Amino acid sequence: MTQTTPREDAPLEPAALLAPPTFLGALEGATVEAVAQLAREASKPEVLQIPTKGLGRGLPDTVPFLWDRHAQKAIPVVKEILDARPPLERMGSAAVTTLDSFIKLVDRHKDEGSAIFARTSWPQPSLTAVIDYHDTARVARHCRHRVVYDFPLTEEFKTWVEGDGRKLTQVEFAAFLEDHSAELAAPLDGEKAEFEALFKARFASPAELIDLSRSLEIHEGAKVKQAVRLQTGERQVVFTTEHMDANGEPVDIPGIFMVSVPPFLSGEAEPERVRIPARIRYRITGGAIAWFYDLYRWEFFLRERVQRDAAFAAKATELPCYEGSPETPPA
Repeated sequence: MTQTTPREDAPLEPAALLAPPTFLGALEGATVEAVAQLAREASKPEVLQIPTKGLGRGLPDTVPFLWDRHAQKAIPVVKEILDARPPLERMGSAAVTTLDSFIKLVDRHKDEGSAIFARTSWPQPSLTAVIDYHDTARVARHCRHRVVYDFPLTEEFKTWVEGDGRKLTQVEFAAFLEDHSAELAAPLDGEKAEFEALFKARFASPAELIDLSRSLEIHEGAKVKQAVRLQTGERQVVFTTEHMDANGEPVDIPGIFMVSVPPFLSGEAEPERVRIPARIRYRITGGAIAWFYDLYRWEFFLRERVQRDAAFAAKATELPCYEGSPETPPA
């Protein structure tokens, strides 16, 4: 029996035309999921970068955004990025009480844009370091991180300033000189030549002032008989005692003395002193005498001290220093 094989180009039988089509390689479940995943990937937004280099100061080289393929539009994401950023900005003012601490704290935080501002006049001298000051590339910064040194005064300096020009009784004046003998100094040669010629009076050494305080104590309760100015620049005060048969001896009063006192707290560092000439004054009323001293231009000598401290801080921190106050930081 002969078996024949139908040719490939032979016409199909009517029954074959009615059968469902058969695809090469049936689609399985994993294949369908893969095709669906490809479709989803094709519709997902894509992260793109817009180049911004050279368009202006302060911009990064690129700015990210999402491209929505389905809607065919860009979706900004900068705000979301900024909102997610942790608050890392350094801000606030640290207050220090010594120049040494000011220098150390500024050194700890400074960068290439930091700067120091000095207010050198009384009554509020201060140094303010703005750590995040505008840098030399003229890029604006917030100026919110600062270190402030307000030059806290020593008790000794405050006592001398508060007593300037205040009238004291003879006993009070004597006690004041003795209590503050550690803050009295001998004049330097230049100081002696300058101020003795200026005031036409003689400088007193610390030892002479202590002797003066003791001499005044001896004449406690005595009345002033006369007071004359000698050619040497001294003043001679003659007292009379309360005894009818005895007269008090004259007391020579020098015209100027030198105060040497540390104006600012120094912590563990050696205190820097300021030297201020002071004139001895008195007033006689009805046989009674009132004593006081005048500090000569003490604000000027204090300003010089602050200026030297500002220059020292600038050199130690290697930062620029300007006399004045920095801009008010933004709210």
